[in-house]
Amino acid sequence: MAIPVIDFSKLNGEERANTLAQIANGCEEWGFFQLVNHGISEELLERVKKVCSEYYRLEREENFQSSTPEKLLNELVEKKKGDKLENVDWEDVITLLDDNEWPSQTPGFKETMAEYRAELKKLAVKVMEVMDENLGLPKGYIRKAFDGEEDRAFFGTKVSHYPPCPHPELVNGLRAHTDAGGVILLYQDDSVGGLQILKDGQWIDVQPLPNTIVINTGDQIEVLSNGRYKSVWHRVLATPDGNRRSIASFYNPSLKATISPAPQLVEKLKPEEDQAYPKFVFGDYMSVYAEQKFLPKEPRFRAVKAV
Repeated sequence: MAIPVIDFSKLNGEERANTLAQIANGCEEWGFFQLVNHGISEELLERVKKVCSEYYRLEREENFQSSTPEKLLNELVEKKKGDKLENVDWEDVITLLDDNEWPSQTPGFKETMAEYRAELKKLAVKVMEVMDENLGLPKGYIRKAFDGEEDRAFFGTKVSHYPPCPHPELVNGLRAHTDAGGVILLYQDDSVGGLQILKDGQWIDVQPLPNTIVINTGDQIEVLSNGRYKSVWHRVLATPDGNRRSIASFYNPSLKATISPAPQLVEKLKPEEDQAYPKFVFGDYMSVYAEQKFLPKEPRFRAVKAV
């Protein structure tokens, strides 16, 4: 079983209807799908790979060897208890925003990643417009909901590396979770695997494919679609070989945005069906998520303060 791989360029031709249906299936049945021919040049993607790998080697690798995950794992091995580290991830990560400090020692990093983020943002908007169309919502509905009344949607990029782990059975690369926000666009390593999603009670590998963009839907898309599109549990395994690179960009609501199921979808419910999710401010949801990220997601929806 493999997650769907979809040719995004076919939206513009005779196979548009079929491509829309494939994306709808990816959203409804999987919560994850991979896009090929997504419009981002291979030349840019190759540069992104190069600068991110160089950045880790030049600016992070040495520090990881004295990091908390490394120390805790060494302590566990010395004790020979056989327990697993449950509250730590074997991951090195930084977040890129438009207005925070970026790595400065790696040649070309800032310029390349700024160009990449601009292209990813455009792709995110196109993907959301396809979701609008498939859900029967007005064009731009999801984007407008994420912007809120006065603010702008949040767009962040997480650059992660999962170094080779001497004891991958004792620690997670990244613990299982669903994503809190909206649409996530992942440029994952094309040779070192480890990303898995939970489907029908089974963990399934998200197969590494060169120069694809993996799309997954977060909790807020689940809410806006009133449960038609589900956010999906996923995790990263630690591996003994290879330094897995992962570049995830998040198109999320503004913290001030009010999120609720789209009225057009609630109106279509049968009398015996309920609106499945409350109406809430995204910043309030994030406060709950910060404490419950790795716990079951349904209680998060119930715990957030409704408006």
